[in-house]
Amino acid sequence: MGIVSKGAKCGVAGCGKDGARSLNSKKVEGAGLDVATSAKKAVLCKEHYKEWKKETKDDRALERARYDRF
Repeated sequence: MGIVSKGAKCGVAGCGKDGARSLNSKKVEGAGLDVATSAKKAVLCKEHYKEWKKETKDDRALERARYDRF
């Protein structure tokens, strides 16, 4: 069982909603979200995960393009 399925709450400061995804905390902080914990993994609720996806859309597209083969 993962930390989300165990009932972890969102790790963003000021949010106490149920977690939906867990991500690397450095990637979450790099997107501008304030993570309240110093653990390796940060748990995000559905709303904060959507915000993270919007903030990192260009970076993730560039990363995927590096591995695409023609």
